[in-house]
Amino acid sequence: MVSLFLLPKLKMMSVAELIKQCAVKAISEVYKVEIEPANITVSATKPEFEGDYTIVLFSLVKQFRKSPDAAGQELGNYLLQQHADLFSSFNVIKGFLNLVIADAYWVDFLQKNYNNTSFGLKEKNGRRVMVEYSSPNTNKPLHLGHLRNNFLGWSTAEILKATGCEIVKTCIVNDRGIHICKSMIAWQLFANGATPESTGMKGDHFVGDYYVKFNDEYKKQIEVLIEQGSSKEDAERQAPIFKGAQQMLIDWEAGNPDVIELWKTMNSWVYAGFTETYKTIGSDFDRTYYESQTYLLGKDLIEEGLKKNVFIQEADSSVWIDLTADGLDRKIVRRKDGTSVYITQDIGLAVNKFEEYKCDESIYVIGDEQNYHMKVLKLICQKLGLPSADGIHHLSYGMVELPSGKMKSREGTVVDADEIVEEMIDISKQKTEELGKVKDFTAEELKELYNIIGLGALKFFLLRVDPKRRMIFNPEESIDFHGFTGPFVQYTHARIKSILRKLADVNVDLQIGNHHNLLSLEKQAVIHLEQFVTVIEEAAAEHDPSKVAIYVFNLAKIFNSFYTEHSIASAESEEKKILRLQLATLTAQTIKTAMSLLGIHVPERM
Repeated sequence: MVSLFLLPKLKMMSVAELIKQCAVKAISEVYKVEIEPANITVSATKPEFEGDYTIVLFSLVKQFRKSPDAAGQELGNYLLQQHADLFSSFNVIKGFLNLVIADAYWVDFLQKNYNNTSFGLKEKNGRRVMVEYSSPNTNKPLHLGHLRNNFLGWSTAEILKATGCEIVKTCIVNDRGIHICKSMIAWQLFANGATPESTGMKGDHFVGDYYVKFNDEYKKQIEVLIEQGSSKEDAERQAPIFKGAQQMLIDWEAGNPDVIELWKTMNSWVYAGFTETYKTIGSDFDRTYYESQTYLLGKDLIEEGLKKNVFIQEADSSVWIDLTADGLDRKIVRRKDGTSVYITQDIGLAVNKFEEYKCDESIYVIGDEQNYHMKVLKLICQKLGLPSADGIHHLSYGMVELPSGKMKSREGTVVDADEIVEEMIDISKQKTEELGKVKDFTAEELKELYNIIGLGALKFFLLRVDPKRRMIFNPEESIDFHGFTGPFVQYTHARIKSILRKLADVNVDLQIGNHHNLLSLEKQAVIHLEQFVTVIEEAAAEHDPSKVAIYVFNLAKIFNSFYTEHSIASAESEEKKILRLQLATLTAQTIKTAMSLLGIHVPERM
């Protein structure tokens, strides 16, 4: 028999990977067949069957020339004989080999990891990954949709960092174009020299108001022109305020000093507002790109693509790429007047990013309305043979709606980020005071607690859903101390820390021996803790923070079920008390780490 406790390198693996390694050796010894671990499927045993992990035999037995049941019995016997400190029993049901992991393994795992503050985190692996998120426009404040974008990008970056990747967080600011010119022309017409300072308004809100004023005035002017006999289409083109915005864009591109000065001033107001919001929600960036500095990129690549016959120049001098053979369509990459389009500058920026950081992967966190654009971008980069091409990945996410429906920024119906954060903090204050458990907190401690709970509820609610799905955000539902929420997980952490404080005089470092038998809920909790590394790896591979949110919620649920049934302070023996304290300690640490990967703080007390 080989003792797994003497194999420290194997002990670093997850149990599922360890089972695969053991199965590979067993298959080689019993059947003289060599199989790669990746070709063996190991999953958690279904609740209706006895066992912890299951090896699926159907895809393997043809090579063994055995029936699934016979192969299961032979492999099970071999594993039990050779690895008795990993497996305690097995059973075979219709081609599934169900394995029961020995209690000694779980106890040893718990004692090796309970005081490991970096449990779940891996050392650097040499991979560098760029995550681009936020991508705001400088004509309005961040809104609820931006919050999902920011939280997804930031959390994905942290999860990848936890697997050992070096991370570069970036943001591209859309600081040029007709949208900002609309706010600028409206400010000239209606502001009378007002500024954020003179009005006491946050800069991004101030500029955003003028974007709404533009659209209000634009509608009025269209109505007047229609009444005077213009068609709707002509009225939309000829409205004075719209023509003024168009001329302002032309003047900006021509470098008109007055227009450039106003553009810089209004953008500076917006950036001050963005900085404040980013600080509040915990978003940060290593590098910020500005479209005003990148919109000319990519023009040289068009010429290169023409030489390689990747692009086609039409008779009117416009340049296109034909992607019909790839299931897409024809796409213009340069207008007939020689100006670039969005895809052109995106290609140029992709090259620029790669040259600057040499990242193995570049993740774009962009809403699902840009799915087609991102497919085209990656495909063109691949056809051009750019070194950055294969690493391009679109983290596509669904829009966030309110119970009342979709939001529209031009109509001023968007719920902006600052308002929703403030509302969440207010709701957390109300809910916490209703529970009446914070009477011994100082005013400063309460303020911090309400912020932690409110922001935690917001982030958890927006991250607990698969990014690809559209979702409805309900502030009241997100702060439910008993539901699938951040506050429920935060409360569980605070509850465990309270238990640990009360039993601080117990020497948790005492070894209790691998012979210790685990009760069902104890074992369930330890098994779930051991799966943390695997969950992080899956979340990183799929760029899906919801996997971490679901995991940590289930961990909190399992611990609460365990603690409801089994006392720690009044445990049946001193050994059992120490084991449960180790279990509680590792659970609290894992909750803290998992929530931190979602950008959520956990309080020591609530």
